[in-house]
Amino acid sequence: MSFDCEHLDPTVREQLDRPDEERIDLLGRSKWIGYPRARDLTHELASLLRHPKIHRMPNRLIVAETNNGKTMLASRFAQAHRAETSAGLKVRVLMVQAPPLPDENRFYAHVLEALNAPYRSQESAARRQVQVVHLLKSIQLELLVVDEIHHIVAGHDRKQRHFLNTLKCLGNDLQIPLVGLGTIDALRAVQTDPQMTNRFEPMALPKWEWGREYRMLLASFERLIPLRKPSQLAGEALSKKLLALCEGTIGELSTLLNRAAAHAIRTGRERIDLEALTKTNYIPPSERRKRTEQLVNAIG
Repeated sequence: MSFDCEHLDPTVREQLDRPDEERIDLLGRSKWIGYPRARDLTHELASLLRHPKIHRMPNRLIVAETNNGKTMLASRFAQAHRAETSAGLKVRVLMVQAPPLPDENRFYAHVLEALNAPYRSQESAARRQVQVVHLLKSIQLELLVVDEIHHIVAGHDRKQRHFLNTLKCLGNDLQIPLVGLGTIDALRAVQTDPQMTNRFEPMALPKWEWGREYRMLLASFERLIPLRKPSQLAGEALSKKLLALCEGTIGELSTLLNRAAAHAIRTGRERIDLEALTKTNYIPPSERRKRTEQLVNAIG
């Protein structure tokens, strides 16, 4: 290979001889970059996992903007703590999604579905609770992660409190820590109940700002993108343009880079530059929301 691709990860470097469309398909694969804040939160999850059993186990609420990496971080952590043993499946960390409404019975159903456990569709919440607690004890669960926990704000105050109590009781029954993942709405919902405010310590995964860590993130992304020429994403002009377009969330940044890389491959430019960003016709999140609101108002 005649290209100078020393800036790439060795695994990615091997992809450069593949057909263009295959390289474009590879762009869609998940990319994990262990940036400092992600490592801090992973260490915090590991600390919870090691916590000795006490009457009142510590809980955390990880708050972040939509598409800013909280789900991928927790999912990766959960996958690392599943193992087949001689006694069967041991799931130290289980990650489930909160139901779209704060409903106890539907939440238990989500837990059972996450473990591929059978259940009756018409079962009462009380019986399903017994099944869930028994099952989670049998798999020796040590940490429960509830994603999209901000869904609880879709119910009225009484429903919200009941759902939060459901989580509290489950944590007490199992003597395990709970971790909620959600937007700022989740923090507002938890603060409606003083007991839950005390139980769930909030931790933030903030939006990215321009600076050294952000430019290091871009350099890490560049190592994982199968382009034959350096893009120098961390350069001042390009990095600031990327930040303005993605508006500080890592998920949007990844999507934007993938689109620009696909354009660079198809055109033979083999690098991401300001022209490639323009040609993607990428619309920032705030502009998408604005257009959606205008469309709704026009229809209404």
